[in-house]
Amino acid sequence: MKIEDILAQERRARMAAERLLAQKQAELSDANRVLSQHALSLSDEITETREVVEEIKGENTQVRADLEKANKEVVIAKRRLWDSLETIEDGFAVFDQSNRMIAANSAYLKPFDGLTCVAPGIRYVDILNIATEEGIVDIGDLRPLAWRDMMLDRWHAPKRDPMNLRLWDGTHIQLVDRRSRDGDMVCLGLNITETITYQTKLKEARFRAEAANRAKSAFLANMSHEIRTPMNGVVSMAELMVEGELDDEQRIYVDTIRKSGEALLTIINDVLDYSKIEAAKLALNPQPFDLEKTILDVVTLLQPTVQEKGIQLSIDFDLFMPTKFMGDAVRLRQILTNLIGNAVKFTSEGHVLVRAIGLPAADDKDYRVHISVEDSGIGIPKEMQAHIFGEFNQVEDEHNRRYEGTGLGLAIARQLVKLMEGDIWLESKEGKGSCFGFNISLPALDHVVEPNLPDAPGKAVLALTEGLNKTILDKRLRALGFEVTLTSATANLIDICNGAQLVFVDEALCTAATSELDPLRALKSAYPDINLILLTPPQKRAPDCSCVTVASHVLHTPVLRGVLFDTLSKLSFPPAMPDALQQSDKLSTKATAAQDQTRVMRVLAAEDNKTNQLVFSKLVKSLNIDLRFANNGLEAVEAFLDFKPDLIFMDISMPEVDGKEATRRIRLIEKDQHMPRTRIVALTAHALTGDAEETLAHGLDKHLTKPLRKPAIFDEIMATCPVGAISPIEDA
Repeated sequence: MKIEDILAQERRARMAAERLLAQKQAELSDANRVLSQHALSLSDEITETREVVEEIKGENTQVRADLEKANKEVVIAKRRLWDSLETIEDGFAVFDQSNRMIAANSAYLKPFDGLTCVAPGIRYVDILNIATEEGIVDIGDLRPLAWRDMMLDRWHAPKRDPMNLRLWDGTHIQLVDRRSRDGDMVCLGLNITETITYQTKLKEARFRAEAANRAKSAFLANMSHEIRTPMNGVVSMAELMVEGELDDEQRIYVDTIRKSGEALLTIINDVLDYSKIEAAKLALNPQPFDLEKTILDVVTLLQPTVQEKGIQLSIDFDLFMPTKFMGDAVRLRQILTNLIGNAVKFTSEGHVLVRAIGLPAADDKDYRVHISVEDSGIGIPKEMQAHIFGEFNQVEDEHNRRYEGTGLGLAIARQLVKLMEGDIWLESKEGKGSCFGFNISLPALDHVVEPNLPDAPGKAVLALTEGLNKTILDKRLRALGFEVTLTSATANLIDICNGAQLVFVDEALCTAATSELDPLRALKSAYPDINLILLTPPQKRAPDCSCVTVASHVLHTPVLRGVLFDTLSKLSFPPAMPDALQQSDKLSTKATAAQDQTRVMRVLAAEDNKTNQLVFSKLVKSLNIDLRFANNGLEAVEAFLDFKPDLIFMDISMPEVDGKEATRRIRLIEKDQHMPRTRIVALTAHALTGDAEETLAHGLDKHLTKPLRKPAIFDEIMATCPVGAISPIEDA
């Protein structure tokens, strides 16, 4: 083939290929155009879809947040509900429609303590079975199955009344069950033990009261009938005779019979009252009571008479004796009413003081309580004192004729004290006054709690008062460690204050102040941080003097120990005193030191024999000492508390309480009150071998035998003389 033909074929093939390529390119361009349009449409759809998705996503986030918030609120509400249910003492539980426990608080599960099976999910019938099998519920005479069936019948009943159950430990539970609208059962177990106990006591008390009242009524009816019947005949016939024709002399005789009969009827009424006390020998009813409050109640009742007479009636209650005891407060109040009432009745001027002290027994539980009533009244002649406690006895003199009464009060008091296994006594001097006292043993129910006193530099106290209140307040404050300055003058009060940060003021003295500027206001103005306590009479609800506005506290007299302790514990003192007070305090300290240097040594001699007392006093008459005698061991212990001796000479054989027992009690008081040990020397006639060792074993420090030897007595006194006291021998 020619070259021209070959080239022509190649040219034709190339042109066909070019046309095919152009065709394919055109088709590809059309496809790209269609694809581009589809992609653009798809992109628009994706954009729209994304916007919808974002909108739905935002809505889901809000819903999720609201749901979480609602769930938290539900959890908090549920926790609060169950926390509230856990705090109540009564049981609470919920059972579902199938009688399975859904939930219960601790009080409901407490009777089943230790039984882990009693928990949410347990059936009610299983709880009943456990209660009978474990003996948790007292089912009485019923058989366990019968009791369970009874409880199930009640459970399924349309209406359920409250039901009381008694548990094994004596607890009384009242069941209150209610069916809810959705079929759940809500159960309450109310603890009614105190109510049941109170109702039982009321029933017993009512039964005893009714029995006693029937016996009393029968006795009084019989006595009244038997005695009044003949007396009625006497009085009535006398009245009839008066209506008849009588001459003047006969009329006087008949009138005398009538008046005497009426007076005798009055005495019979007193006898019947005394008979009731006699019948109470079998009716002592010990109960917990407050001794100090009981005394105060009697004193309060007598205050109107005391105020009318213008005398002072106060209480001196031992700071270191408990006040809560077990005893018959009603009978004790009757004793106090008789003794204190008599003292007020026979005292026209001066004072009446009720003093109460206590000595702990060996077991530190029982206390020998001593109560005395001192007065400055008419007194009792010595020859009449022997029978003053007899029935219907009165002091037959011109003084007593002015006072009405049958003389049964002291007889009743004696009978009641005897019933309480105690002793009652009398000390009196005609025209000077009397002191009636008694002692009984009472079990203490608490211990003396010393006040939580604030820290005060020097603990200086100024007492602006007078009379019994001054003496008692001074004694109490000194026993609590305060340095007390006593005065009854309101003039120059700022100077007298002497650095004190606590001032007690009697309202009567405050009211009597005549200066234009109230002295207490001036004192408060000079020392703003000073504590002022106002003492006001018991019959007043509120003081009527102007100084009440500057007082920190107002206390009614007599001041109860607990009230005093509570008031002192609430006081606040500045950390440092003003310069003027510091200077005044320094002067006070110097004055106190000078005063200590001038006090004489205090010596107590316990000796019951009057001759021996005379001998001892003659032996030491040349010594410069303050000597006091005690007639027995009981007086020795009382003198130890009141006199605070530096040295005690103790006789061993004494009535009521011997020297060994008295020493033991003193050592107990020293231990309880954290007091320094007082030297006690035995003076005794027991001089056999072993007597000294046996005596010293009871807490005494030395054993001296009688007859008394002057050198030995002098040596003991000189060796025991405290630092700061004047030497007993002038030239020593």
